Amino acid sequence: MKIRYILQLEGAAIFALAILIYTNLSDSWWLFGGLILAPDLTMIGYAFGLKIGTFCYNLGHNYVFPAALAALGIYLSDNLLIHIAIIWFAHIGMDRAIQYGLKYSSGFKQTHINRL
Repeated sequence: MKIRYILQLEGAAIFALAILIYTNLSDSWWLFGGLILAPDLTMIGYAFGLKIGTFCYNLGHNYVFPAALAALGIYLSDNLLIHIAIIWFAHIGMDRAIQYGLKYSSGFKQTHINRL
Protein backbone atom coordinates (compact mmCIF):
# COMPACT_ATOMS: atom_id res chain seq x y z
CA MET A 1 0.00 0.00 0.00
CA LYS A 2 1.32 3.42 -0.92
CA ILE A 3 2.09 5.79 1.92
CA ARG A 4 -0.20 8.46 0.48
CA TYR A 5 -3.16 6.08 0.87
CA ILE A 6 -2.25 5.52 4.50
CA LEU A 7 -2.07 9.30 5.00
CA GLN A 8 -5.44 9.70 3.29
CA LEU A 9 -6.99 7.03 5.52
CA GLU A 10 -5.46 8.73 8.54
CA GLY A 11 -7.00 12.04 7.47
CA ALA A 12 -10.39 10.43 6.89
CA ALA A 13 -10.22 8.82 10.33
CA ILE A 14 -9.41 12.17 12.00
CA PHE A 15 -12.22 13.85 10.06
CA ALA A 16 -14.75 11.15 11.05
CA LEU A 17 -13.63 11.19 14.67
CA ALA A 18 -13.82 14.99 14.82
CA ILE A 19 -17.37 14.91 13.42
CA LEU A 20 -18.35 12.23 15.94
CA ILE A 21 -16.88 14.16 18.87
CA TYR A 22 -18.38 17.45 17.68
CA THR A 23 -21.79 15.82 17.30
CA ASN A 24 -21.62 14.62 20.90
CA LEU A 25 -20.36 17.91 22.34
CA SER A 26 -22.23 20.54 20.37
CA ASP A 27 -25.47 21.23 18.63
CA SER A 28 -24.16 24.35 16.89
CA TRP A 29 -23.78 23.28 13.30
CA TRP A 30 -23.77 26.97 12.35
CA LEU A 31 -20.41 27.31 14.08
CA PHE A 32 -19.12 24.20 12.33
CA GLY A 33 -20.32 25.37 8.92
CA GLY A 34 -18.94 28.84 9.50
CA LEU A 35 -15.48 27.71 10.54
CA ILE A 36 -14.79 24.49 8.62
CA LEU A 37 -12.97 26.37 5.85
CA ALA A 38 -11.40 29.04 8.10
CA PRO A 39 -7.93 27.42 8.10
CA ASP A 40 -7.81 28.02 4.35
CA LEU A 41 -7.52 31.73 5.08
CA THR A 42 -3.84 30.96 5.65
CA MET A 43 -3.52 30.80 1.85
CA ILE A 44 -3.55 34.60 1.92
CA GLY A 45 0.13 34.27 2.76
CA TYR A 46 0.76 33.27 -0.84
CA ALA A 47 -0.01 36.89 -1.80
CA PHE A 48 3.35 37.72 -0.22
CA GLY A 49 5.33 35.05 -2.02
CA LEU A 50 5.83 31.33 -2.10
CA LYS A 51 7.97 31.05 1.06
CA ILE A 52 5.62 33.10 3.22
CA GLY A 53 2.60 31.37 1.75
CA THR A 54 4.04 27.93 2.43
CA PHE A 55 4.91 28.94 5.99
CA CYS A 56 1.45 30.37 6.69
CA TYR A 57 -0.39 27.49 5.06
CA ASN A 58 1.60 24.85 6.96
CA LEU A 59 1.10 26.75 10.22
CA GLY A 60 -2.66 26.47 9.82
CA HIS A 61 -2.69 22.91 8.50
CA ASN A 62 -0.83 20.87 11.08
CA TYR A 63 -2.26 19.26 14.18
CA VAL A 64 -0.04 21.09 16.71
CA PHE A 65 -2.09 24.28 17.00
CA PRO A 66 -5.56 22.74 17.22
CA ALA A 67 -4.16 20.33 19.83
CA ALA A 68 -2.80 23.27 21.83
CA LEU A 69 -6.12 25.10 21.46
CA ALA A 70 -8.03 22.03 22.64
CA ALA A 71 -5.70 21.69 25.64
CA LEU A 72 -6.18 25.37 26.48
CA GLY A 73 -9.95 24.98 26.13
CA ILE A 74 -9.93 21.99 28.47
CA TYR A 75 -7.68 23.80 30.96
CA LEU A 76 -9.91 26.89 30.93
CA SER A 77 -13.14 24.86 30.72
CA ASP A 78 -13.98 26.89 27.61
CA ASN A 79 -16.29 24.93 25.34
CA LEU A 80 -15.97 27.41 22.48
CA LEU A 81 -12.20 26.89 22.27
CA ILE A 82 -12.72 23.13 22.35
CA HIS A 83 -15.32 23.31 19.58
CA ILE A 84 -13.06 25.48 17.42
CA ALA A 85 -10.20 23.02 17.94
CA ILE A 86 -12.39 20.09 16.91
CA ILE A 87 -13.49 21.95 13.78
CA TRP A 88 -9.84 22.71 13.01
CA PHE A 89 -8.95 19.02 13.40
CA ALA A 90 -11.86 18.15 11.10
CA HIS A 91 -10.61 20.57 8.45
CA ILE A 92 -7.10 19.18 8.47
CA GLY A 93 -8.38 15.60 8.37
CA MET A 94 -10.71 16.46 5.49
CA ASP A 95 -7.85 18.06 3.57
CA ARG A 96 -5.56 15.10 4.12
CA ALA A 97 -8.30 12.67 3.05
CA ILE A 98 -8.51 14.42 -0.32
CA GLN A 99 -4.71 14.62 -0.71
CA TYR A 100 -4.19 18.23 0.34
CA GLY A 101 -1.20 17.96 2.60
CA LEU A 102 1.45 20.23 3.99
CA LYS A 103 3.06 22.29 1.25
CA TYR A 104 6.63 22.37 0.04
CA SER A 105 8.12 25.73 -0.85
CA SER A 106 8.75 24.44 -4.39
CA GLY A 107 5.11 25.06 -5.27
CA PHE A 108 1.55 25.04 -3.93
CA LYS A 109 0.75 21.75 -5.65
CA GLN A 110 3.71 19.96 -4.07
CA THR A 111 2.47 18.37 -0.84
CA HIS A 112 3.76 15.79 1.58
CA ILE A 113 1.01 13.46 0.34
CA ASN A 114 0.99 13.90 -3.41
CA ARG A 115 1.65 16.17 -6.34
CA LEU A 116 -1.67 17.74 -7.20
